Order: sequence, then structure tokens, then C-alpha cells
Amino acid sequence: MSRIAPEDAKRVAELARLRLDDAELPAMTAHLERILEYVDLLMEVDTRGVEPTAHAIPLATPTRKDEPTGELTPEQAIANAPAAEGTAFSVPKVFDDEAAG
Repeated sequence: MSRIAPEDAKRVAELARLRLDDAELPAMTAHLERILEYVDLLMEVDTRGVEPTAHAIPLATPTRKDEPTGELTPEQAIANAPAAEGTAFSVPKVFDDEAAG
């Protein structure tokens, strides 16, 4: 029995901002089920005594002194922005009217 219902797969797709049509839903459901099967397999691995790590190999992270530099003009600040209005960044609307609040 599948642990992922098509409604769950559809909800995950919505949260990920993916647009799925009805023909793609069974494949997405199957992919999510396979992911859960793999997680179950990983849960069987004995990790006692294994130190948690963020990377498989040690990585040097060079740092520099945080020193203030000159200010940017508004025009310089938005020079590489994908969209701007005047001297402000222009971003897409995130919430619908009913979700705001």
C-alpha cells in the first residue's frame, strides 16, 4: 500500500510551486513513494559512533575581515536587478488577496 496519496503529491507540488496536470500526478506520486522507500533504507544504517558532519571531507572556509566600504548609489544597487521601478527593486506578488493577513 502506498504511503503517498495523489492528494499528498498534489499538495507537495503546490508547496514547491510546481504545476502538475492530472497526467503527471501518478508519476509524481510514485517518485515521492520511492523517495520515502530510500529514506527507510537509510534509516536501517547503523550510525552509532559516527560524528555528524555537514560535508564528507573537511573544507577550509577562508574568511576576511568585515570592514565597511563606500556606499552604493541607488542606481548601482539595482544595476543587476532582474526588474526595477525607478530606484527600487520590483518583485513578483507572493500572496493572493485572500491569503494576505
